[in-house]
Amino acid sequence: QVQLVESGGALVQAGGSLRLSCKASGRPVSSYTMGWFRRAPGKEREFVAAIIWSAGNTYSADFVKGRFTISRDNAKSTVHLQMNSLKPEDTAVYYCNAAWLGVQYWGQGTQVTVSS
Repeated sequence: QVQLVESGGALVQAGGSLRLSCKASGRPVSSYTMGWFRRAPGKEREFVAAIIWSAGNTYSADFVKGRFTISRDNAKSTVHLQMNSLKPEDTAVYYCNAAWLGVQYWGQGTQVTVSS
């Protein structure tokens, strides 16, 4: 099993920045795709960004391109989501995800609130 613990969520003003972190433990994640999803109040969970751990390839949703960047720290088994130019519509609980061969693990989520 993989345990995922997110951190970094906070209340921030529009235009500000936050850096979310997700630390993985339990087993190596070098074969996994790590990603971030979010769920805004009253909405379905949606994909934000992902990184293929071994290759470093990254993918992101259109609505965050140019603003959010996903990265990994191999030594710390941690994936980061750097969020810049935050908007009120980015307010959501952000969840870390680890996926490999159809098996998925989720973190408990971290709240990001962007005030206008």
